[in-house]
Amino acid sequence: MNDAPPLPYDLLVVGASAGGVGAVSTLLAGLGPGFPAAVAVVLHIAENRRSFLDRALAGTLRVREAADKQPLVAGEVVVAPPGYHLLVEDRTSYALSTEAPVHFCRPAVDPLFETAADVFGPRLAAALLTGANDDGAAGLRTVEAAGGLVVVQDPDTAEASMMPRAGIAACHRPHVAPLPALAAILTGRAP
Repeated sequence: MNDAPPLPYDLLVVGASAGGVGAVSTLLAGLGPGFPAAVAVVLHIAENRRSFLDRALAGTLRVREAADKQPLVAGEVVVAPPGYHLLVEDRTSYALSTEAPVHFCRPAVDPLFETAADVFGPRLAAALLTGANDDGAAGLRTVEAAGGLVVVQDPDTAEASMMPRAGIAACHRPHVAPLPALAAILTGRAP
């Protein structure tokens, strides 16, 4: 029996770049087993490489590489594959896109955050973690404007601080904290 209050969102989107595998792993572990929202992750990866992120991030939650038209499932983590932007198509499915790179990246964080905000509005949470460019900042601003929950890794705790600093600068009131505290905020366990 789970006595935790229901989450104020249905989808959590996560973006990271340099140092992101460790940061995302830590965040997902902090969410714990039985996490009730769907989770979509973009990590910058080279297009010409095979991704093993689904295995690298495996832990208490089921992690899968995203496929086009894949159902959006509560408690499941999907990871953008190399060479594709991961998008939220509607409240029930994801889509993949080969549109132009954003911030020189495909997959990029902004397309995921922006399409998720368009679909989920205030029922969305977005987490921007470590990274060495400003991808995700515009998307985070879109999530905030749609009424979603916005959390950013404390830049002083990030392996690469540029992405979190850009996210903080783009938003009015982001929750900024180290990774364990971000997980507590996202699960409603924060004091």
